[in-house]
Parts: sequence; structure tokens; C-alpha cells
Amino acid sequence: MDSSQASHQIVADLLAERTGQQLTESRRWRVSSALGGVFREYGISNVDQLVCLLDEPRRRSTDRDLATEVVEALLNNETYFFRDKPTFDQLPADILPLLAERRRDTKRLTIWSAGCSTGQEVHSLAMMFAEQKERWAGWSIDILGTDVSHKAIRAARSGLYSQFEVQRGLGVAQMLRHFEETPAGWQIHEEVRRITRFQQHNMLGEAPLRQPVDLVLCRNVLLYFDQDTRRRAFARLSGALAPDGFLMLGAGETVVGQTDAFVPADKRASIYMRALPAVRAKVLQAG
Repeated sequence: MDSSQASHQIVADLLAERTGQQLTESRRWRVSSALGGVFREYGISNVDQLVCLLDEPRRRSTDRDLATEVVEALLNNETYFFRDKPTFDQLPADILPLLAERRRDTKRLTIWSAGCSTGQEVHSLAMMFAEQKERWAGWSIDILGTDVSHKAIRAARSGLYSQFEVQRGLGVAQMLRHFEETPAGWQIHEEVRRITRFQQHNMLGEAPLRQPVDLVLCRNVLLYFDQDTRRRAFARLSGALAPDGFLMLGAGETVVGQTDAFVPADKRASIYMRALPAVRAKVLQAG
């Protein structure tokens, strides 16, 4: 293994250690371009020089955390509003009404978006509730978005998006209804944001919520894990989810052959439930 290969492996190991994500051979071609901003900031031009800086024993504790900057640069924060709309449309049409019936006594719903990136998924959910005000009047709705990236969470908390970002997944009517155009960009209305919150969190760690979660969205995150890490992630998600709650994955993801913790929720695309026989029977009966 030459020095460049060894350096790429060190960077890959750093990413896996911090996030669980694998920097596979198919993704390594983009490492230098992804790290371009880091290279410019530190006056270097390649991964070998970067690894030397990472290994610099004289780096002071007051210096910027270079390792964190490297990891953040390598993360894929691709997202947009109402991503995979046919899948997303199942929530107001099917899943949320079913959960509303099950929670009619408490009138509380807790939703967790794991790997929320810059917040479009969380804000899509919040807009969905805002557009059904009468249906959810008197309910306590808590939507938590988490991501391993500090930078992504800062962006999500701001609720501020560029013209390009709001046009991805939103129609003009939705933009005008839920956002205000400002000199800095499109700011989502406080009425939408009030049921949302964000925090930095690694989904392979302890669940970020003390109470059981009714709905977990973990979409296009597990793709970057190896099989063992994916199994650990499913165990964490199962532990966080209420016995009769639901898990939504990305269109290209599945639990089949990956874990025993979940089973498909019949006739529902990308929707899964915990592998509890009594709950499964109840869902089947409900159709």
C-alpha cells in the first residue's frame, strides 16, 4: 500500500470511527474534491499532507478540531423537501391517521428524523401538520431532527434556505404559505418551526429521546453502513420505537435480510414495524 492509499485508509477509518459510515472504494474518488475546502483553509493540496496535520502532536487543544472538519466535509448531506414524495405521502394518508387513533387518549405524537441533514425532512413534516390545523388541534406534536454533523444541525436550526433549496420539492404556493423571503434567503415561518427541534447526535449511540417514539424516519442513512453497523443501527432504532410505532426508510433501503428487529408493514412502501407478533397482527387487521 503506497502512502496515498494508506492516507486514504486513515481518513476512511476516521469517518467510520466518528460516524459509522464506510468510505467504500466507490466513494473514495470524491475524497479530494470533498476535502477541497479543508485543503485551502490549511494551505495543503493532498490527503497525505492532511494526514500529517492530523497526526501533528503539537496541535494545541485550542486549535480548531481538524478531525471534525474532515469528517463533516466527507458527510453526504443531500436532502430536499418532501423527498420521495409518493413514499412521503403515505404519512398523512395512512400512517398518521392510524397513529392518531392509537394515541387518541394522550393526544401526543413524537417523531424522530434520524440523519436529518439540514432539516428539510423535519420541516416537511411540520408543514404537513400546519396544513392540517383542525385535524391536529389540541395535540402535542414533537418532531426531533438529529444528525451527526454539527454544521448541518446549525443550518437546520436556522430554518433559512436558498432559492435553490426551497425550489427542490416545494411548489410556489407552499413556498409563499410557509416561508418569508428575506435578503439572506427564504426563512421558514415560526408557526411551522415551533413543533420542531434539532440536536447533534450519532444514531449509533443512546436514543436522543427518553419516551418511546411513534414514528422514526431514517432515510438514506443506512446505505453508508456496513452490515454489522447497519444491524447495530436497527437495534438502536427498534429500542427507541414504541411497540406499535413505525419506521420509514429510504426508497433504496430495506430491513429484509438485514435485521430481525423489524418486519415490513404490509402494503406500505418503505414502512416497517417492530417484529412483535401481537403488533403485527393488529396492523394486519387494520389493513
